[in-house]
Amino acid sequence: MIKPYFETKLGKLYNCDCLEFMKDIEDKSVDLVLADSPYGIDVGNQTMGKGGGVAVKIDYGSNNWDKKPMQNDQQNECFRISSNQIFFGGNYFKLPPSPCWLVWDKDNGNTDFADCELIWTSFKTSVRKFRWKWSGMLQENMGKHKEIRVHPTQKPVSLLMWIIRKYSKDNDLVLDPFIGSGTTAIACEKLNRQWIGIEISEKYCEISAKRISLEARQGKLW
Repeated sequence: MIKPYFETKLGKLYNCDCLEFMKDIEDKSVDLVLADSPYGIDVGNQTMGKGGGVAVKIDYGSNNWDKKPMQNDQQNECFRISSNQIFFGGNYFKLPPSPCWLVWDKDNGNTDFADCELIWTSFKTSVRKFRWKWSGMLQENMGKHKEIRVHPTQKPVSLLMWIIRKYSKDNDLVLDPFIGSGTTAIACEKLNRQWIGIEISEKYCEISAKRISLEARQGKLW
């Protein structure tokens, strides 16, 4: 049995391969899988402005971590273990048709960055949009609540909170198989959801544990 790298009253963080871990989880025992996996678009070898650069080289050992998208066996396990699924970058994967896509409007203005990000869900409700600026160094909240970005594909806490609040219930179990810098767990801590986070990089497990611990102790990220 794989031992947790870090845990709180609400959740556990594991430093391992997500496929290895999920194979031991019972069918439909998770309420929601919320996954932000590699998209296979080679972000690691893009410029700093597009998400690559030094942070990727230090923390993942090379820039090859985004060469391949989430694999079929990983995706199949996500479907097997959970009642519902939400996948960031769903337009890069082969997934069933869904009436409920989520659109994250990054409010980028006239830049080279993508205007929006598409998020696939297994839900049967309508398409929904969330607007939150996340353009390089510019964020929606530029004052004391500005988030420190420690992962090349990090998502804002407010976005994850909006998704989790809308598509799960109090005390539901949310599993993130590619938890990166721990943002899903932080959102779950804020919203009283149970959580499981899996991250293959020990360096990012360390970063996640520090961020989650701060939230669990103080009730706030900043």
